Amino acid sequence: MTAPAAQHSSPQIIMLGRLWSPAIYFCITLGQGQTVEVNQTTLSSSTLPNATEPPMTDTSSLLTSVLVPLLVCFVLILLAGYLLRSRKSRKADVNSGDKKIPNGILEEQEQQRVMLLSSSPTVVKKYFPIPVEHLEEEVRIRSADDGKLFREEYNSLQSGNFQGTFEVANREENKESNRYPNILPYDHSRVVLTAVDGSVCSDYINASYIDGYKEKNKFIAAQGPKQETLNDYWRMIWEQKSATIVMLTNLKERKEDKCNQYWPDQGCWIYGNIRVSVEDVIVLVDYTIRKFCIQPVHDGCKAPRLVTQLHFTSWPDFGVPFTPIGMLKFLKKVKSVNPAHAGPIVVHCSAGVGRTGTFIVIDAIIDMMNEEKKVDVFDFVLKIRGQRPQMIQTDMQYSFIYQALLEYYLYGDTELDVASLEKHLQTLYSPAPHFEKVGLEQEFKKLTNVRIMKENMRTGNLPANMKKARVIQIIPYDFNRVILSMKRGEEYTDYINASFIDGYRQKDYFIATQGPLPHTVEDFWRMVWEWKSHTIVILTELQEREQEKCCQYWPSEGSVTHGEITIENKSERLLDAISVRDFLVTSSQEKPARLVRQFHFHGWPEIGIPAEGKGMIDLIAAVQKQQQQTGNHPIIVHCSAGAGRTGTFIALSNILERVKAEGLLDVFQTVKSLRMQRPHMVQTLEQYEFCYKVVQDFIDIFSDYANFK
Repeated sequence: MTAPAAQHSSPQIIMLGRLWSPAIYFCITLGQGQTVEVNQTTLSSSTLPNATEPPMTDTSSLLTSVLVPLLVCFVLILLAGYLLRSRKSRKADVNSGDKKIPNGILEEQEQQRVMLLSSSPTVVKKYFPIPVEHLEEEVRIRSADDGKLFREEYNSLQSGNFQGTFEVANREENKESNRYPNILPYDHSRVVLTAVDGSVCSDYINASYIDGYKEKNKFIAAQGPKQETLNDYWRMIWEQKSATIVMLTNLKERKEDKCNQYWPDQGCWIYGNIRVSVEDVIVLVDYTIRKFCIQPVHDGCKAPRLVTQLHFTSWPDFGVPFTPIGMLKFLKKVKSVNPAHAGPIVVHCSAGVGRTGTFIVIDAIIDMMNEEKKVDVFDFVLKIRGQRPQMIQTDMQYSFIYQALLEYYLYGDTELDVASLEKHLQTLYSPAPHFEKVGLEQEFKKLTNVRIMKENMRTGNLPANMKKARVIQIIPYDFNRVILSMKRGEEYTDYINASFIDGYRQKDYFIATQGPLPHTVEDFWRMVWEWKSHTIVILTELQEREQEKCCQYWPSEGSVTHGEITIENKSERLLDAISVRDFLVTSSQEKPARLVRQFHFHGWPEIGIPAEGKGMIDLIAAVQKQQQQTGNHPIIVHCSAGAGRTGTFIALSNILERVKAEGLLDVFQTVKSLRMQRPHMVQTLEQYEFCYKVVQDFIDIFSDYANFK
C-alpha cells in the first residue's frame, strides 16, 4: 500500500507485512533503502532508525520526526479497518453454520475449526503409493517431530472440492433425521429407502454407499441412529439385505449422547415394520458381539434373517486406540462373520465419517497390500470422500490407519485354530532359512522389538518411587498403573509398582505386581483392599537360590496389622503343587471384612519352567472358579519382579479362555499385547515356548476341564 507522496526528494513507503499474534509487525521502508520492523504494541519514536544509521541533517531529522508519526497513524487507521472487516467476516462465517453444531460433534470433528484461508491458491501435493517393503521407514519418517508429516499429508486432502449436492438431505422434512447439520450424504451416493405409503420424504436416511478396495458398495457408512430414525435404520438393514453391523462408538461418551440404542437388551422389540429379537450376546475385552433375528411384522411369509452386530468398545473418548492390535483383531472377526452373498456391511460411529472412515480405509488398504504389495491411503481417502464428505476427520485417525497397516505388515496374521496348532508347532521347530534359528526363536525375537516406552514411566522413575522397585527396569507405565489413595500429608503414597492388565473378556482384569518388599507390604494390602480383590496368585518361593524373591506379607498363623489393614490367616491347605490360604482382611476405616484367597504355586523351579503344563492348567482353573464366586474383581498376580512368570500366567489365562470360547489362539499377539501394558512380560524364550506347550496339553486333556470357563 503506498502512502500519499510527501514533499521530499525520496518518498517514504510503508508496506504492510505478515500479521503475527499477539504482537503485530509491519515494515516501514524509509528513504535511502532503509527498512525497520515495527511492533504495533510498542510503537514509539524509539522504534525508528537509531544511532547505527548514517547521520541525518537537521532538516531531514525534522521531516522524519513529523512525517513518520503521521504515516504510522495512517497505517494504524488502515490496519484497524482491515481487522474490523476481518472480524465481521469471521463472525459471519461462524454464525452461518458452525454455531449450529452441538458440542457432541467436536469429538468426531476435532480438527474442524473456522480458519481464515489464504487468498492465494493452495497447491495440493500429490502423495504416491508406498511399496510395502518401504512402509516401516515411511511411517518412521512421517511420525518424526510429533507426526508433522502425517499432519501435512492429511491437510493436503481436499475436504470440500468434490462434485456433489445435498438437496435431499437439506430438505426441511429431512433435517430432523440428521444427527449433525453439517454431516450429510451426497445425493449421488445416498442410500435410498423404499417410500412408505407414497410419502416422498420417507425414502431418506443419513447413510452413504462406500466402495471397498475393489468391491463396489461394499459398505454403508451411516450416522448413529437417532430416536427419530430407529425404524428407518432397521428398514435399511432389511431392504439392503445387510447381515453385519459394525458399531464404532459407545452410546454415551463424556456424558454426551453419541448414538441411540437401536436394539433390545433381551427378548424382542418392533421397530416400525421390523421385529428384532436378541439371540446371543458375547462380551469380550475390545468388542461385544450381538446376534439378532429380524423379520417383517406384516409379511410373515418372508423368512427371518440373522444379523450380527460387532460393537467395538475400546475406542477411547479422545483420540484413537493406544494400539491397533484390538482393531485388527476386530476387523478379522468382521470379515469372518459376514456371509459371502450378504448386502453391504453397515458401519457407523456417531457422525458416520471419522471412526467409520478409519475402519473402512484399514480394511481396503489391507486388501490392497495383499494383492498389489503397496499402500495408497491418500488416494483411497480422496476416493471415499467423493462418496461421503469428511471421511477421516483428524490427522490422528489418519496416522492410526498407517499404524494399523504397519502392524499388519510386520506381524501378519498369527491367529490359529486349535486344529492347526500341531502343524504350526512343527513349522516353528523347523530351522529357519540359512539354518540360523528355529522359527520359534524368530517369533520371540520379534517380541523383543516391542519398544519400552520410558517416557511413560515418569511416576515410577521419581526418586521416592524407585526405592519401591525390586528391579528398576520393571516399573509400571503411567497410563495403566494402579493408583492408591493418597495418605494425607504424605507425598507419593498413591504409588505402587503394579499395572492393570486386560483379560480376555474384561478390561483391567489382572493386576501384575512385584513381590512386596518389607517397606511396601502395607501398600500391597492397601491395594488389595482398595481395589476389592478377592484373589492373589503367587508364582515364586519366598527365597530361591539363597536370594529373597518376595517378602512374606501374610501371617503364618494368627493375624498381623499393616497400617489400617489387618490380615488374619483363617486356613491353609496343600492341593498338589498349590498352597491355598484363606485370609480374613479388615480395614479400621471400613466395614465389613472380606475373605481373600491366595493361590501359591510351588511348581515353578528355581531355574527354567514347570516340567509339565497340567499344574498351570489346574491353577488357572482354580483361580477362575474363585473369581466366579467372588464377583470378578481384579486378580492380583505376582512373582518376584512381576513380569516373567507373572506375564506367563496372565498370557496363559487369556489364551486358554479364548481356546475354550472360540477354539482359536494367538500366542504371539497375546504376549505382544501384555508387553505393551508392562515391560518384559513373558521374559524368556523358555517361558514363551511354555505357553505353546500348555495350550497343547490343554487341548489334549480338554474334556477333563469342561467346567473351565
